[in-house]
Amino acid sequence: MDISIQFKKGALELCVLVLIHEHDRYGYELAQSVSQHIEIAEGALYPLLRRLVNEGYCTTYLQESTEGPPRKYYKLTREGEVHMRKLVTEWKQFVNSVSTLIERGSHL
Repeated sequence: MDISIQFKKGALELCVLVLIHEHDRYGYELAQSVSQHIEIAEGALYPLLRRLVNEGYCTTYLQESTEGPPRKYYKLTREGEVHMRKLVTEWKQFVNSVSTLIERGSHL
């Protein structure tokens, strides 16, 4: 299996939570925003969004759109914000540790 796929899966939840934290977003908007930084299949996003709602990290609401049917927006809950901040801290520690290890081994 391609290791980059596993990296993306691991980072996708964090990316989505950070983007929703910036402001409420609908699914396609999230897919577009994430895709500007990492390549993902749009189909990978919706199961994640359902899980985030089921786990209480996000809520949803419908909002009318001038470009078609109403859109389902995702909003971070207080629990979602706590979870996002925890993931950000863990991510930064992980990246720092891996970077340190790579730098240590780069003289080989």
